[in-house]
Amino acid sequence: MAYAEKVYKVRGGKTTKQFTWRSRYKRPDGTWGSEPGFPTRKLAEEWGEVQETAVRNGRWVDPDLARKPFGVFAEEWMKAQRPRGQTTMNRRERLNATILPRWQHAPLNTINWFEVEAWARTLPCAHSTTRTCVGIMSRILTGAVDAQHLSVNLLYNRKLTGLTAETEGKRKTKPENMWAPPEVVLQMARRLGPTNGLLVMTTAFLGLRLEEVLGLRRCNTLLSRNQKHSGGLFTCPVVRVDKETGALVEYYTYDDDGRRSLFRGLEPPKNPQSARDVDVPPFLADRLRNHLAEQGHEHVFTAPRGGLWWRTAWQLRVRQAADGRQPAPGSRGAARVAAWDPIMPGLDMRALRHSHDTYQAEIGVKPVLAYEQAGHKYPGIKGTYQHPTPEMRRERLDGLQGLYERAMTSLGWEKIWEL
Repeated sequence: MAYAEKVYKVRGGKTTKQFTWRSRYKRPDGTWGSEPGFPTRKLAEEWGEVQETAVRNGRWVDPDLARKPFGVFAEEWMKAQRPRGQTTMNRRERLNATILPRWQHAPLNTINWFEVEAWARTLPCAHSTTRTCVGIMSRILTGAVDAQHLSVNLLYNRKLTGLTAETEGKRKTKPENMWAPPEVVLQMARRLGPTNGLLVMTTAFLGLRLEEVLGLRRCNTLLSRNQKHSGGLFTCPVVRVDKETGALVEYYTYDDDGRRSLFRGLEPPKNPQSARDVDVPPFLADRLRNHLAEQGHEHVFTAPRGGLWWRTAWQLRVRQAADGRQPAPGSRGAARVAAWDPIMPGLDMRALRHSHDTYQAEIGVKPVLAYEQAGHKYPGIKGTYQHPTPEMRRERLDGLQGLYERAMTSLGWEKIWEL
């Protein structure tokens, strides 16, 4: 049974007549626990009785664990997780750059929603980043509850307020609101040349993510979809985002001492629904077929020397094509660079993927098929009951083909590349 004992204060090495009360209670293992600092015997005894009641009910949380610094438990939580490497890197960067400078030394049991929300409103980063940081904190505190460091996560299922639409618009970057009309895609393709331009077209007309298109392998390109339909067989070429090696990723890994090293290689795509077969319209299938016949690399799209593209190098190439560039005279070891006028400033690979989903909406692709082809999970019960049909697929392919042909007519082109 819990009880209380006096704790006399000491000044200058001498015990004084002033005292506080310390609570003594039985821990789950039968040993005596203690908690000092109570002003009265009654409060100390009541606190100890609450602890013993929680022990009997299996809900007891060790006060010492509840006072563990957030930064210490965050490290324990990170080591226990096994997400994709890119996700691990993103979490680590959010912790180091934004979360830990404020919360590293805060005891777990002192973190509350009022202070977290007030802190979040002061962050200078994009609102999506702010929400991500608060979400990471909530996941860590949920882990603390699961590890019996806390009895409740005070951040769970709370929504940030005060991030107004007006300030949200100011923080959004321009490319996040962009999409490229088919004519722009074709102009970009012509500027970048047959190989790199085909990469841009593949992204815009198939909706592949950057890591998916850069990691696309020959063995997964122009496979065949075969489905029974109307007494016959519906067939169309597809590119496959492989469930094992469908994404070319680059991210930093961290050792126990915090030192980081760069990993680059093929990994599974970001979620199960991202592993998919994407139907290829005829105009793009023809160009991919010709491209594969002319190059013998394992990967469909490679850098000039035949290796895999670095993400930053490719993104720079795309941005130069979209934003324009200044001319540069030739020199030893470097060819002359011609000037490029802007085509669509701010356009990047993310905006090209946005473009594909925009095309699907424009041509009336049925939602269940649009979600599948983009690698998204169709929400709700309809995602279980509805399935793409061959007729839906044919309508989508005809629509994409029509967008391409109209764009070529609008530009007055008969060919994209004059070879």
